[in-house]
Amino acid sequence: MGNHIEKHTLIVEGMSCGHCVNAVQDAVRSLPGIISANVDLATKTLMVELDTSKTTLAQIKETVDEQGFTVV
Repeated sequence: MGNHIEKHTLIVEGMSCGHCVNAVQDAVRSLPGIISANVDLATKTLMVELDTSKTTLAQIKETVDEQGFTVV
């Protein structure tokens, strides 16, 4: 059985406050296979650890987009 756990840091544009941070974190954390998802507003980054057998980076990006922000 292969290891499908990966860690990624994504740049997210459009966040400006704590509400933005919570919206992104909550949406990403609701995806299957997300182990952790934490936003740093100062650096505009989303640090995510995921099981790639259950969700993909493309799904994460789409989820962030649905919240009104952009992964660059």
